[in-house]
Amino acid sequence: MPTSSELPREFPGDAPSDIAPTEDPHQSDQPACVMVFNASDPSGASGLAADVMAIASVGAHALPVVTGAYARDTGEIFNHFTLDEDAVDEQARAVLEDVPIQVFKVGFVGSPDNLGVVAGISADYPDAPLIAYMPNLSWWEDVQIDAYQDAFKELILPQTTVLVGNYSTLWRWLLPDWSTQRPPTARDIAKAADELGVPYTVVTGIPLPEQFIDNVLASPQAVLRSEKFEHFEGVFSGAGDTFSGALAALLASGSELPEAFSEALSYLDRCLEGGFRPGMGHIVPDRLFWAQPDDEAGPDTDFATEPEAGDPQLPISLLELSRHDQPH
Repeated sequence: MPTSSELPREFPGDAPSDIAPTEDPHQSDQPACVMVFNASDPSGASGLAADVMAIASVGAHALPVVTGAYARDTGEIFNHFTLDEDAVDEQARAVLEDVPIQVFKVGFVGSPDNLGVVAGISADYPDAPLIAYMPNLSWWEDVQIDAYQDAFKELILPQTTVLVGNYSTLWRWLLPDWSTQRPPTARDIAKAADELGVPYTVVTGIPLPEQFIDNVLASPQAVLRSEKFEHFEGVFSGAGDTFSGALAALLASGSELPEAFSEALSYLDRCLEGGFRPGMGHIVPDRLFWAQPDDEAGPDTDFATEPEAGDPQLPISLLELSRHDQPH
């Protein structure tokens, strides 16, 4: 297997001269590659279906590694069947021996054993940033949730570059003993994540007055960017996978972290705005909204949003997002 030093992880201009230009997506028309570990969702609402569509929609190429399969419809998860860790390992290793990747994205992989496999693989490619998404696991048994989240803390978070999760999910998981009267802020959650090895945390769905929600990119030291959106009526399935997949793809394609955060949220907002109900359950984001006919204007494939006045302009590049030195 090629080592991480043999793979084109460097930012434009820093690539060694012996790497052919066609191998570096930042210096050619070739799309960046994102390896995604997630479960198959037959409803198409979440999991690998959401990842692949979101990653492709913002211009990157997904390398989907199946870690298991849900038995679910658009409204409810009934069961999950986890693949054997050897099957997960062989899928990923086979592709990594062939295709250079720019970013890892980790969704729900089903078991502590599979988390160990993912941690071992990503440790072999320390220059590739790892985007970790922690979904709502309330459909699972409490003992399974605890074992999975404990393993995630021990194995994945020390290698994570950006942790993504809903406010209530991250609060319950990372700050279970929070006892002060005020609710934790995004920075409080980012500080808890930093103690486990995570330099950047994205907290989504923070309740605000007047039917608005806030989404915050934070480090332990500061709020780096925040984006406020009006709350959509209705219940959506797959929003978290959609956003985290888009974020991973934008980072892989060379966007700086604050820019990628804003663009991924803008993309998600448009997906939710065009959401549809294919069955009798929840609304599914329309990740291909840009491909739908529009009588008033042509398709808009530029998902960037202009920063508000006073927003920090931080040059957090893909190179700088490489995981900080930690024992694995």
